[in-house]
Amino acid sequence: MTVNEQKLMDFVHRFVGDLGAAVAAGHIVIGDRLGLYRALATGAALPEELAERTGTAPRYVEEWLRGQAAGGYVEYDPADGRYSLTEEQAFALTDPNGPIFAPGAFQLALGALRAQDRVERAFRTGEGLSWGSHDEDVHAGCERFFRPGYSAHLIAEWLPALDGILPRLGDGIRVADVGCGHGASTVLMAQAYPGSSFTGYDCHTASIEQARKRASDAGLDGRVGFEASSAQDFGGGPYDLITTFDALHDMGDPLAAARNVRSRLTGDGTWMIVEPAAGETVADNLNPVGRVYYSFSAYLCVPGALAQEGGWSLGAQAGEEPIRRLVTEAGFTRFRRVAQTPFNHVYEARP
Repeated sequence: MTVNEQKLMDFVHRFVGDLGAAVAAGHIVIGDRLGLYRALATGAALPEELAERTGTAPRYVEEWLRGQAAGGYVEYDPADGRYSLTEEQAFALTDPNGPIFAPGAFQLALGALRAQDRVERAFRTGEGLSWGSHDEDVHAGCERFFRPGYSAHLIAEWLPALDGILPRLGDGIRVADVGCGHGASTVLMAQAYPGSSFTGYDCHTASIEQARKRASDAGLDGRVGFEASSAQDFGGGPYDLITTFDALHDMGDPLAAARNVRSRLTGDGTWMIVEPAAGETVADNLNPVGRVYYSFSAYLCVPGALAQEGGWSLGAQAGEEPIRRLVTEAGFTRFRRVAQTPFNHVYEARP
């Protein structure tokens, strides 16, 4: 075997960077949970000063700060030994309701990795691993990962991109949010359109309980309801708008789900499908976003789909054409991509 030394060192540099990032994930979650980022955003600090602000141990905080500075998550001033956050770092690390919130993504990653042994077994056997069997950090982290994007784009861009839906939402229509998880998307829509009624459906009972709490905390009791039901079996309607947010690819039988959606829509209803951003080929997805989604998909999406009846496992990088095909087979006659972000593509399907 002949090894090119430069190519080997390039690979070693990549490996070292990945190793540092993997270990740093836990520290990012610690920084969020202990309030270290938020406290540092109030002003530069020595390690002992930040520890005092947060009620933590100075020696641990010192080592944490050094690692964060090495990774580019905080700034270090060698002249006075103080650490600080830039405006951009604070923007992405301290506000869980902002358009970008990095700690939520790392919380999701750590939660997914806790199923390592079971995922290894699934690789050997081909069996599935249900969403509900994962660590709670998966459920909470998933919401904290996706909610910032929904907050930034759902009301301002995605819904307005749908043909004729805004006036109807303002006048008052019935909306179903299928695969709603903790209800982040449902609550956002209900807050923006008080004249319409909303029902969220999810097969994970614990998530439905959390969604009900979120709606109650937001003062939406009576206008927003949540029910434990799968996408293939949810009832009610007819609905003028049905939404699925980052959920269709997780379903064991997305075709049956699409057919149920079709049967629950009014004749001029709309299905808004939000899915992870993906290109048409594997080669199109060999980029940082594709790497994130393929990695999560192997731990969460594919095992979750294979744990259900149906035999499908689209995965998080399925792309537009498989979605178009199953929507068409389910009886929809119109399908188009209406919006996109670096992390999501938004499709409109009409009867």
